[in-house]
Amino acid sequence: MPANYLASLFRVSNPAALKDLGVRLTRTGGEIKVFSASAGGIDVVIYDTPGGNHIVERISLKKGKAGIWSGSSDRLAVGAEYSLQAWGPSGPHDSFSAEELLVDPYAKGLSRVGNHWRNVVVDTSFDWGTSAKPRTDLDKSVIYEAHVRGLTKMHPGVPLELRGTYAGLGHETMTTYLRDLGVTAVELLPIHAFISEEHLLRQGTTNYWGYNSLNFFTPHAAYATSAARDEGPSAVLREFKQMVKDLHEAGLEVILDVVYNHTAEEGKLGPRLSFRGLDNASYYRQNGEGEYIDTTGCGNSLNASEPVVQKLILDSLRYWAEETQVDGFRFDLAVTLGRDEDAVYQREHPLLEAIRTDPILSQTKLIAEPWDVGMGGWQTGNFADGWHEWNDRYRDRIRNFWLPDIAQARETGIAPTGVGGFATRLAGSSNTFSAERGPVASVNFITAHDGFTLHDLTMFNYKHNIGNGEDNRDGANDNRSFNHGVEGPTENTDIIAARRRTMRNLMGTLMLSAGIPMITAGDEFGRTQHGNNNAYCHDSPLTWVNWELQEWQQDMLATTKHLAKMRQEHPAIRPTRFGKFGETVPSASQVEWYNTQGENMEQEDWEDPHNRTLQYVAASTPENEPFNRILMIIHGTEQPTSVVVPKHPGVMFYEPLWFSPHHTPREVPGVLRPGETFKLTGTSILLFNAAER
Repeated sequence: MPANYLASLFRVSNPAALKDLGVRLTRTGGEIKVFSASAGGIDVVIYDTPGGNHIVERISLKKGKAGIWSGSSDRLAVGAEYSLQAWGPSGPHDSFSAEELLVDPYAKGLSRVGNHWRNVVVDTSFDWGTSAKPRTDLDKSVIYEAHVRGLTKMHPGVPLELRGTYAGLGHETMTTYLRDLGVTAVELLPIHAFISEEHLLRQGTTNYWGYNSLNFFTPHAAYATSAARDEGPSAVLREFKQMVKDLHEAGLEVILDVVYNHTAEEGKLGPRLSFRGLDNASYYRQNGEGEYIDTTGCGNSLNASEPVVQKLILDSLRYWAEETQVDGFRFDLAVTLGRDEDAVYQREHPLLEAIRTDPILSQTKLIAEPWDVGMGGWQTGNFADGWHEWNDRYRDRIRNFWLPDIAQARETGIAPTGVGGFATRLAGSSNTFSAERGPVASVNFITAHDGFTLHDLTMFNYKHNIGNGEDNRDGANDNRSFNHGVEGPTENTDIIAARRRTMRNLMGTLMLSAGIPMITAGDEFGRTQHGNNNAYCHDSPLTWVNWELQEWQQDMLATTKHLAKMRQEHPAIRPTRFGKFGETVPSASQVEWYNTQGENMEQEDWEDPHNRTLQYVAASTPENEPFNRILMIIHGTEQPTSVVVPKHPGVMFYEPLWFSPHHTPREVPGVLRPGETFKLTGTSILLFNAAER
């Protein structure tokens, strides 16, 4: 075990004192441990039957060292339902109420009875058989961000009773589709048990995305089949595990989007459900007057500088990685998790260090959303080695190049920028990530669950969120989109063609860039949300993936599949290290940049805002794969131009692999010889194999 892990763990907690929190089954029933440094007393109430209202036993827990309260009962067996009640002081940092029935932070199962949540002791047994984690190499990873319910709710190939469920995602129809698409990992929007915010309930909507966690150890029951829900929380957990097993057996990894930065208890006037009623002073970040310090925009922020909070998060991650065998985590608003006692972000915060050096968690994929809404909240590129990050700078630069830059060029005749920033992002964002972390530190994305879909980026200049009930005030205003001449749907064939070509250029850039690409579910065939860029409160066909594809969508799907295939077959596209000028770096790509005349790019070429055409030759320096070299040509204006393909050392000819102007992938006859002139149509990407003979 590495020494830095031990040092971090010592700072995180007293392992002996904070061990085995929650219910632990024994031969004579169950033992329970609950943390509260502030409570005056904690009781456990146990109910007679599932859903019953009769309390058959009340246990008064005894306080021990480090704020640990413990007790035992032979009734704490599998299937037992229980609640916590706590009381204590009424200072500005406290929020005790002895009448409230509280969720155990370490509960592995939950049930809803009337207006209250109950904890359920679950059976965690499961037969994994020979199933194993795929452990896909980082450079070969292609992430598919999806919503458990929305992905299969409308899929005709999934049995009706399984649609919108864990079992539906694990169904052969979906695993075959995902494998054939060419993705390697499914990143699921939050599946920790969550509830809807009170303001959404008042306006008759719901929290669809799930970023409002009630508990960090329990799978969201509403995503299980009705049969599993009827059977109870143990069956819900089994169904989740079976989904993971099914995906693993198809060679697909499972990454969970986890929300440890805030909880469903919202602000000071929010519901008292769990943490607030047990120890508000320890769990939530507050100032001297007891006001919440909110770095998440959600009203409350968990205080990751507190040892018990750090231990809770580590225990939760270990539970999902070991007990349910998931392969990785995407940390929502991860900067909040790295804020110290003064709410200042620290790159080597003990929690972040403990996660990345943990002997189990370090073997999973750890992806940070590297920002929050607090002071100093934008930290892209400032996480330690072992972390990967959503790269918003990549997103913005690529969108700019293919969307608003083109719009401005139409209006003024000149695009605002040249190819320099675009090239940096294409080659792995070396200006953002350190050499030790390399290109795979960057999780590249054009779209995600929040914001416009890929299709809507090409169809709307403005958000259309009126259906969210907030008078179109919510959602981002800076979308870096371009409607190509008309806002919304049109029958103008030229506009439609331009939009579809732009979608292909965006998807092509994503799949052919160095780094780890992430596709948002449905973007592979051009799904629309009709201009809604903040559809978090819609559990409806607006957000569900529509699998009835038009012909052009079939073409787009074929394009995405082809691009995924090209990425896997050509290691020059996916280096794991940055190259160094004049050196051969193993697993880096040796890159040469050429202008339209086939000559090496000079400084004036990079600085010229009029220069929107680039040739990119990348040669792999393989350690485990055969040598490979590609030529990519990017043309970022709507005017046709000609290029002279470069006379690159060792290249005998350039074999066409993919042209974005083509509606669907097809073989292009012939080859180009070095020095030949080639005519480019407007806004296009061309990919070639640069062959020696």
